[in-house]
Amino acid sequence: MKRVVRYGVYPVVLLGSIWGNVSLMEAGAGILLSTYLPVTIGTLLIIWLEVRMPYRVSWKPSGKEVAEDSMFLTLVHVLWPKLLSIGVAFALFELWTGRDWPSYAIWPREWPIPLQAIVMALMVDSTRYWLHRVSHEWGPLWRFHAVHHSPHRLYTLNVGRFHPVDKGLQFLLDSLPFIVMGVSPAVLSLYFVFYAVNGFFQHSNVDVKLGWLNYLMSGPELHRWHHSMRTQESNNNYGNHLIVWDWLFGTRYLPSDREVEALGLVNRRYPSGFMEQMAAPFVAGLDKQAA
Repeated sequence: MKRVVRYGVYPVVLLGSIWGNVSLMEAGAGILLSTYLPVTIGTLLIIWLEVRMPYRVSWKPSGKEVAEDSMFLTLVHVLWPKLLSIGVAFALFELWTGRDWPSYAIWPREWPIPLQAIVMALMVDSTRYWLHRVSHEWGPLWRFHAVHHSPHRLYTLNVGRFHPVDKGLQFLLDSLPFIVMGVSPAVLSLYFVFYAVNGFFQHSNVDVKLGWLNYLMSGPELHRWHHSMRTQESNNNYGNHLIVWDWLFGTRYLPSDREVEALGLVNRRYPSGFMEQMAAPFVAGLDKQAA
């Protein structure tokens, strides 16, 4: 039974959240409820699983970490993207309500919504893969992305630990190009549910196994290696939700003979507070200083 649960909870929670979004939309529940109710339930289930079946007991966060990561999650992961892109998206859709869509819209809006969401996920990952890879390999961007790699352990809430500059670049690729192409709010909603629940799972401290899904999804088993303190291990598994681009470009990394060890940056004293991490990218070499 334990083996069944370990292999089953990831697809069940992810697919259940997607099903919830589609069902609520078909029932006329509206964009906000259809988007945020499945994400909230899915996230609470993942947090409950962390308590019931942790990957590592030592990764249980302190109260200080929960408070800090909750601030990042609220301000940078939720509110900041709304200001940058989601607000723009809904403003544009309101502007064009009841009118013919602009002639430059090239998105296949007549396709089934789930198929549109799959195409969007593939396209987003193709651009996010290269942004993520460059953010590791080019110093000026790495200094901002290092904020996300600063935690010494992974758990659900630190999925949102990003610098606003880093997060802003990501969401410009996630949303605005697809708005210009004419993606509907229903597709953006379904995509967001998939993106959010998978992201919480990626960082979760849940003892799950994905099996063959590790060749398709960028799940927790792969993502833990991406947070390794060793550069030769962390400079892999760049996929945002899918691992297919890593597989194509030779950066998929999942050793079968060992588990990831220390996480975080070489500088073990890299600041963890919200305001300190807002300033950290502007201190040259801080991300590379050895403890």
